[in-house]
Amino acid sequence: MNFSGISRSSVLGFLLRLPLKLVPKNAVVPVLQGKLRGKKWIAGSGNHGCWLGSYEFEKQQYIIQTIQADATVYDVGAHVGYYTLLFSEMVGDSGKVVAFEPLPNNIAYIKRHLELNNLHNVRLIEAAVADQPGKTYFQVAVSSSMGHITDTKTTDTVEVDRVSLDDLIAQNNLPRPDYIKFDIEGAELLALQGALNTLQQHHPTVFLATHGKDVHAGCCALLSNLGYSLSTIDGSAVMETDEIVATFA
Repeated sequence: MNFSGISRSSVLGFLLRLPLKLVPKNAVVPVLQGKLRGKKWIAGSGNHGCWLGSYEFEKQQYIIQTIQADATVYDVGAHVGYYTLLFSEMVGDSGKVVAFEPLPNNIAYIKRHLELNNLHNVRLIEAAVADQPGKTYFQVAVSSSMGHITDTKTTDTVEVDRVSLDDLIAQNNLPRPDYIKFDIEGAELLALQGALNTLQQHHPTVFLATHGKDVHAGCCALLSNLGYSLSTIDGSAVMETDEIVATFA
């Protein structure tokens, strides 16, 4: 059931969410439904839809139908590890997942979720993904899922490592990807520019969440120019959504 799809503004949505306020943030709870049913999750690490099994429900279902066993998946912008766990389940013991996350608090949750579920097919890289390696600042937002890289140091930023996918693969530090999920709060175009060789040579399927019209247009143009075919999960027009699936034509 898609609990997350029930509007908060409806009476039913309000009533269903009331008990969630009683769940301690540090409680370890089982995921209630879906592909991750029974997996252990820290209730306060993210959206309650994660352990209810309804987080980004349509996107989940699309990914479940798409990811193949034994594959290698990059989770770029892993947040607290929900999709990391989902990818781990989909690819199985002989597959590989590489999760990228720069924010220390989120990294701690990912590590805990991997430990709670005894997962051994996931590698965590504690860095932001962009167009070139080095150091960068990461803006900490009110929501742990909305932080982003920035060139400006302020009281609300932390310094983090920055990597490019092409650089890591060229150094033989990573296996070639079959699928890449990008969700990095506006840095998607930079990350794609830092993965041009990977996209050209290995043609991974790309699940892309964009943030901002200019970034969206730039990402679409880059992928199209590389020979990718663009579609959407919900059937809407490519330029009227912020969720894209890119497959090599």
